[in-house]
Amino acid sequence: MAFVDEITFHVKAGKGGDGVARWLHEKGKEFMGPAGGNGGKGGDVYVEAVRDIGILAGYRNIKLFEAENGKNGDKKGMEGRNGDDLTIQLPVGSVVYNNDTEQSFELLREGERVLILKGGRYGLGNEHFKASTNQRPTQTTDGRAGEEADFKIVLKLIVDAGFVGFPNAGKSSLLNALTRARAKVANYQFTTLEPNLGDMHGFILADIPGLIEGASEGKGLGHKFLRHISRTKMILHCISLENEDIAGAYRTIRAELEAYSDELAGKREAIVLTKTDLVDEATLRAKTAEAKKLNPNVLSVSILDDAAIKALGDELVKIMRGL
Repeated sequence: MAFVDEITFHVKAGKGGDGVARWLHEKGKEFMGPAGGNGGKGGDVYVEAVRDIGILAGYRNIKLFEAENGKNGDKKGMEGRNGDDLTIQLPVGSVVYNNDTEQSFELLREGERVLILKGGRYGLGNEHFKASTNQRPTQTTDGRAGEEADFKIVLKLIVDAGFVGFPNAGKSSLLNALTRARAKVANYQFTTLEPNLGDMHGFILADIPGLIEGASEGKGLGHKFLRHISRTKMILHCISLENEDIAGAYRTIRAELEAYSDELAGKREAIVLTKTDLVDEATLRAKTAEAKKLNPNVLSVSILDDAAIKALGDELVKIMRGL
């Protein structure tokens, strides 16, 4: 299924139920007056943030979302049932635009729930109008229509971790290995590059190619992907152990990050030494010690080692839960 990051639909809150005119009659008794109940309130509409970057794709053919209408009142003063509220689930990172009011807000936390439209007020039954001066009221009121509006949803992914590094660092392969057991977003087309997004246990990982290929000068990536990586929480510097100059590779990447964006350069970061299968244990220890002089957070992995992939994934989940 194609990745959808922008969608528009119409939303209606529920109409309030009508009040009714009813009369209380009991066998063997005189007429006992009005007994028409009030209607029920129309259902409200909420949006709720969930960790599912693909959920908008399921809404592509839906043009209208409607909350339930309130039920009409009933005899013996019984009120109509309130309409059920409607909750529309949206990915964390969604920007919700009300096209009618031109207001907008963002959903930045999983489980965040926001009321976007209020259901209509209930109508009044004739029992409500009974008074000392009006013993036999016949008037009722209808329930009011709920609010409605057109909404535009624009997804700005909150990327939990972004992979950067030289083309031979194994970023894409590592992304594939870490997200293979989850629903993975297909290649997302931009200009001449194909950045990838993946879902690892609900955390969004992104391969960020091009940062050392002139991206700080506006080359390579399209604006749509830049919109997503602007919210990257953590940077993972992938450095292949094929590279003899660990420090040089790290500093080159850091320089490009700083030129690209002060905000991106200031993110929490870790170094991931890749392709550990190409070196012996002594070399790995030496390279790890060298990397820790640059950044104390150093991880290592080989995509050919399932245990190493699992260990790295577990460590990343632990880190990202603390962000």
